[in-house]
Amino acid sequence: MSRILILIGLTVVAIGILWPWLSKLPFGHLPGDIIIRRENFSFYFPITTMILISVVISAVLWLFNR
Repeated sequence: MSRILILIGLTVVAIGILWPWLSKLPFGHLPGDIIIRRENFSFYFPITTMILISVVISAVLWLFNR
């Protein structure tokens, strides 16, 4: 359990350090993401981005468990 928490903490720190470069990637603006903009309302549901991130995380965890 402690190894998992350390790994999660290191991952959060790495994402925080790399955020200026990661924010320039097209994640969050992929085809299939649902964006509804009205006059006083906007709704954003990044379904394609969530699926892609889920596949990447699943692959990484699968590699660690091998």
